[in-house]
Amino acid sequence: MEIIKAVLISDKVSSNSKSSQDLFASERFGEKSGEKVFYTLSESLYLVEEDKMEVYDSKDRKINTKDLLKKFQKIDKKFKIKYIVFKDLRKKGYILKTALKFGADFRVYEKGKFVGEDHAKWLLFPVSENHQITWQDFSSKNRVAHSTKKNLLIAVVDEENDVSYYEISWLKP
Repeated sequence: MEIIKAVLISDKVSSNSKSSQDLFASERFGEKSGEKVFYTLSESLYLVEEDKMEVYDSKDRKINTKDLLKKFQKIDKKFKIKYIVFKDLRKKGYILKTALKFGADFRVYEKGKFVGEDHAKWLLFPVSENHQITWQDFSSKNRVAHSTKKNLLIAVVDEENDVSYYEISWLKP
């Protein structure tokens, strides 16, 4: 497959190449809108690191990986933590999509499930190990997950960038 040529404009990465269409069809990277495929920041960096994408600025200058990471961290202050979790789960075969309308960072699909055909199993919240969460915040996250018929997944990233996952679901007595 040919490397995807994508462009970063403001906080959006997109491509209208055949390769972007093919990768969307086979591995569900990006979101199609007309002839273009739009990528999240995490998807973009992941594909760059996997040598499947090159990202260019609006003046058609290639952005190297280090500068791309800096740009993404300016756009999203939590990008590093989110990306560590995204990369870990994607390498394990899960598909992650945004979950802004659910108030979460990601929706996570089980291995072998397809976006648009199946529903996500989890709402994912990546946090660093020194992040403090209140019981009220925890409860609200769990309620949103429950009301959308998903389980809550908390990903805790430690100082060595290792990730521990905690799945929370409601039990009926």
